[in-house]
This record gives sequence, C-alpha cells and structure tokens, in this order.
Amino acid sequence: MEILKGKPVADAVCIDVTKRVEDLKNNGICPKLAIVRVGEKPDDIYYESGAKKRMESVGIDVLSVVLPADIAQDTLEAKISEINGDASIHGILLLMPLPKAIDENRIKSLISVEKDIDGLTRESMVSLYEGTANGFAPCTPSAVMELLEYNKIDVSGKRVVIIGRSLVVGRPLSMLMLAKNATVTVCHSRTKDLPAVCRDADILVAAVGRARMVTADYIRQGAVVVDVGINMDDEGKMCGDVDFDSASGVAGAITPVPAGVGSITTSVLAKHVVIAAERSAR
Repeated sequence: MEILKGKPVADAVCIDVTKRVEDLKNNGICPKLAIVRVGEKPDDIYYESGAKKRMESVGIDVLSVVLPADIAQDTLEAKISEINGDASIHGILLLMPLPKAIDENRIKSLISVEKDIDGLTRESMVSLYEGTANGFAPCTPSAVMELLEYNKIDVSGKRVVIIGRSLVVGRPLSMLMLAKNATVTVCHSRTKDLPAVCRDADILVAAVGRARMVTADYIRQGAVVVDVGINMDDEGKMCGDVDFDSASGVAGAITPVPAGVGSITTSVLAKHVVIAAERSAR
C-alpha cells in the first residue's frame, strides 16, 4: 500500500511556478494576487496566512484586502470592482463564505473570469463544463488532479467514484475527470447502497465532510483512495472522510489527512495566478 503525500506534489508545482514567475518578470510582468477577507474568522485568517506564504515563496506579489464583517453591500461591491479593474492584479481570491447580510452571488459576479483563480463565478463554471480555457477550476479539485498526475495514476478509462456533489469539489472534479476520459459516478446522500457503488471504483474520492465515514467495506482491493475531507474528531484531532486505518488495509494507494490533498491547494492557487498573468501578456 502506497501513501500519496501532498508535499512532493506541492514542491514540484512550486518549482515549475517559480521558473514561470522568473520568466514573466524578465518580460516586465510581476504576477500579483489580491486576497479579499471580510471579517476575522480564524479559518479565513489561517488560510490567508498560508496562501501569502506560498505566494511569497514563489515570487508572486500579494495584496491583502481586509474588510469589516459589517461592511455594507454597496461598499463591498465597489471594492471588488476596484480590485477587478486594477490591471496590475492578475488573480482575486475571495475568502468564502461571506457574512449572511451580503449577497454572495452578486459579489462573485463582479470578478472577471480571467482573474477568478479559485473558480467561484458562474462564468468559470461554464468554462469548466464546456472544457474551454477561459476560466479556472476550484483549487481543491485541481489539487486532486495534480496529485494523480504526479504519481502517474492515469484516470483514462478508469471507473472513478466521487462521494460528494458540492460546487467546490465534487461537481468540478467530475468535469476534470471526464476531461481526462474517466468514467465518473457522483454519489450523494440519496445514493442507494453507497458502499457497493464505491467498491466498483478504480479511484475513489471522498469529499463529503463526514469524519471517517469511508471504511474498508467501501473500497475494492487495490483501489486508489483520495481523501479530500478535513474534519475534527471527538478528540479534537484532524481527520479525513476516510477511516485511514481501516482503508489502508485494502487500498492500493491512499492519501493521508493531514499532509495530503490539502497541502497542495495553495501551490495550485499560485499556479493559477501565474497562468492568469501569462494569459494577460498575450
């Protein structure tokens, strides 16, 4: 059984990104990411800090825009429009969810597809579903694909089962898998006999948000198991959607939590910023 750790993947992505940043700067373009945070939620602050460190490590400039949690809708709209219109900014990361008083869809609609480096907007979703190169997929499903590619796990012709149909992981990941010629089944809370469906998979992806839900009886002998979940157990320890101890006795390869897919996402974010900067130069 092979453990598919995220750090080697993230390092490889960053080596490539650093070289591309250098090339852009030699041509007078300095890649720049704007991170927009509304409020002081600890999870947002933690992710912002990690993203900033990753960008700085590969030479990407970062503009942190921190706004009060009680900001008015029109004030936030004006700020997003201002950032979107700044030609020096190539990518916008809007930390979600926004406060309940804010119309999220309206705010997201103000971000151009060219700068939507985490696939939030409808235009980005359309681009993903149509298979065009205008937009970006969300970073987490993109990180799954980077992990599989790095480990030379070819999805073409394989049976892929994804547990979870969210707009940020399950559905976009299904499109990325289809684009690589996988045969994809997306499961959810209404799926009948879920373990049996999952046992049909060559590659099983858990992205449902339930701690250790996926046990050995969900997994076919030798299958690849990718755990996207991040949960806290009753003892306050981080764990995934997969019961690692149980699943590792059956799987041929498996990602850990932590140190798996989650450790790749900020590297993918940096890659998307660089791609956006490269496109702006055309």
